[in-house]
Amino acid sequence: MRKALIICAGGMSSSLMAKKTMEYLKGKGHDILIDATGSNDGAKKIESSDFELFLVSPQTKMYYKKLKETGDRAGKPVINIPPQAYVPIPMGVEKLANVILEGLPKE
Repeated sequence: MRKALIICAGGMSSSLMAKKTMEYLKGKGHDILIDATGSNDGAKKIESSDFELFLVSPQTKMYYKKLKETGDRAGKPVINIPPQAYVPIPMGVEKLANVILEGLPKE
């Protein structure tokens, strides 16, 4: 199973996006776990978790540079989520799913 983690301000909106996107991807035949965490735990999760991809939500993009540096040191990709891919409607969920599929390291 592939694993992606959304890093956001508190984990509330990202939990909703994670759930909806995981369901969407499952319907398309992808076995990808998507979870969420707050920005306070973002760097720790990058350093110590087994997630393969880290996504920074639009409302926490001010932390992107620091999180990206942590990801570079740990050899894990960290990418920004475009605002249009962070809307809990079908179009936004599909866009976030595509960001995740494109961002996951090749197996």
